[in-house]
Amino acid sequence: MAVQTFQQRRANEKFANGIKKVRTGEKQKVKKEINQKTVNLPKWLIYLLCFLLIGGGVLEIMRIFF
Repeated sequence: MAVQTFQQRRANEKFANGIKKVRTGEKQKVKKEINQKTVNLPKWLIYLLCFLLIGGGVLEIMRIFF
């Protein structure tokens, strides 16, 4: 086997410890997927859409009963 430098040995130990943590379950962090697309709408637009949908529903119910 080839002789390792101090930096290589330290990097290999760090890698081995990381693998050990993953296998034993210590490292259970959930990473957010980068490919997820989110819609970034302003709050006022969301309120406007809710108002229009709920208002339209109320008007339709009023039309049915009156």
